[in-house]
Amino acid sequence: MAASDSDDVNLAYDDTADDDYFYLDDTDDDLHPPQASDSLDDDQLQGSDSHNDDDDDLLQSSDRHDDGDHDCDDNDDGDENALEEDDHDSPISGQNFSVLTEADIRHRIKDNIAEVSSILSISKNEASSLLLHYNWSVNNIFDSWFADEKAAREKAGLFLEPLIESPDHGSSFCVICFEDYPCDGTKSTSCGHRYCNDCWSSYIKTAIADGPQSLLLTCPHPSCRAAVGEDMVGLFASEKEKNKYSSYIVMSYIESKKMIKWCPGPGCENAIDFVAGSENLDVSCLCSHSFCWNCTQDAHRPVDCETVTKWMSKNSSESGNVNYILAFTKPCPKCKRPIEKNMGCSHMTCRAPCLYEFCWLCLGDWNNHGTCNRFKGNPEEEKREKAKQYVMKYTHYFERWATNQNSMKKGAADLQKVQTEQIEVLSRIQAQPLAQISFVTEAWKQIIECRRVLAWTYAYGFYLPEECEAKRNLFEYLQGQAESGLERLHDCAEKELLSYLKDKISVEGFIEFRKKLTLLTRVTRNYFDNLVAALQNGLSDVNSGSSSVSKKRKSNWAAAAVNAAPVLDTNINDNSATAPAPAAAASAMEPWACAYCSYENQSSATNCAMCGRGSWTCDVCTYANSRTSATCAMCTEAPEP
Repeated sequence: MAASDSDDVNLAYDDTADDDYFYLDDTDDDLHPPQASDSLDDDQLQGSDSHNDDDDDLLQSSDRHDDGDHDCDDNDDGDENALEEDDHDSPISGQNFSVLTEADIRHRIKDNIAEVSSILSISKNEASSLLLHYNWSVNNIFDSWFADEKAAREKAGLFLEPLIESPDHGSSFCVICFEDYPCDGTKSTSCGHRYCNDCWSSYIKTAIADGPQSLLLTCPHPSCRAAVGEDMVGLFASEKEKNKYSSYIVMSYIESKKMIKWCPGPGCENAIDFVAGSENLDVSCLCSHSFCWNCTQDAHRPVDCETVTKWMSKNSSESGNVNYILAFTKPCPKCKRPIEKNMGCSHMTCRAPCLYEFCWLCLGDWNNHGTCNRFKGNPEEEKREKAKQYVMKYTHYFERWATNQNSMKKGAADLQKVQTEQIEVLSRIQAQPLAQISFVTEAWKQIIECRRVLAWTYAYGFYLPEECEAKRNLFEYLQGQAESGLERLHDCAEKELLSYLKDKISVEGFIEFRKKLTLLTRVTRNYFDNLVAALQNGLSDVNSGSSSVSKKRKSNWAAAAVNAAPVLDTNINDNSATAPAPAAAASAMEPWACAYCSYENQSSATNCAMCGRGSWTCDVCTYANSRTSATCAMCTEAPEP
């Protein structure tokens, strides 16, 4: 091989220490990718090859191996020892995803390199080059390697023999700067093309400064495709450039995985590994940012990504201004410029140079104007009125969407305050262990999630077709119930908690407060889960062309609605919040649980002894009926068995 016989004194370095730092450092500012797009350009990271998956892992290792042309010795033991310092727990998992920290990603990369290196019996530097050229697909590497090792090596720029013979001693000529150097002052990759250390340093530093394409850097010779790997970067790059190169490797690994994406949260350097086939596309990162896996917008259940795109585009576009002009201005009959009426009388004068005078009501020439009180159909006026109604509708939904968005952000700030300040204060004043106070943070997390869902229901309502009157009526009813239930939970967590932060309350009083807040959290969560499911199903419980709920599929909304609006009492059983409504059989002798407050009543009671409400709820209108009623007193529907 065309390696130098001796190390250059100026470039000699401790292989173990430098290698460990190069692959384990996670402080680079360039690690986090652009937030505006789902992923970086394929060409920017990997060339023209398409991305593959494979849950293989890597990046922290990659020892320098002698490919037959480098001055550094192998030091696997030192590298492995250093990597043990990054041992950590497994990634944080959710139902449909797991959160990968930078350390998790680097360990995955390290494992990929080790697997390829071990099975193919090649150096880790060569394994790293193969993974970069095959988009981190271990299976593709094995398939190509065992089918045609030579072709696989050529694709990655890994040569078994040098292309040219290099002298082992004496001098060597650098064809970049046209100077003669002793052999120990030049270096080459596996191809054998030698260049001086200064030219190598400039070449590699310039490539790293140009971006992630430096991962596929090749020999400076115009016709040579030999890979310039991590070992050469370790020799000639500064510490800052090593960190940047290391961050490029992490980025390329993430961007090559179809089921892994960066968290778009501000300043977040975590990634989300999504489980294929999951119906719920909302994911949450450790930084508390929740987003949709599909479009990377903020989490937007229950609306789909297309609706979100339309809604956000509308909010940021000039369409609102256009509609305002149509609704609240009129065009000058002469020059057609829009004019807004800012005085009381109907005598309008257009601005210079037009200066046309006309009537605001009929747009007729003021000099020939008589009366315009007679009704005449005016298509322009109808168009203007329609635009005005559209603007009013948009304003209604946007105001409530924005209000809930702001409440969600305020809730996130309040949760931070609860976790950092109020929890410890509450634990100290009420003499309760922290484990017994976790219900407060759970309530605030539920408030934040419900505010997010409630906000997006207004975007859903804005695009709900006007002709679907039955669906709109049901939607507005369910939305109203959800909003009322959430307000009760938010009020309890925000205001009622304050008294427990100031004074010592009896143990019994605190226990009852915990029961109340826990119950409100649970029933609000259940109701919003049902609401999301119903809206995502297009309110399928409504018969087409009917104003009633379909009786084919029994809806869970009755129970959910009443659970979201209980009249809570200090005697509520914490474990009975989800008790189902009893059947309407008057002859039943067993005790029955109230669908509103879950209180267990005697079999002879026709109404709940705790809240005074009926014992069964109508599946159509949710009216609470007496236990002895055979049909609903509101809509005359009979209870389903």
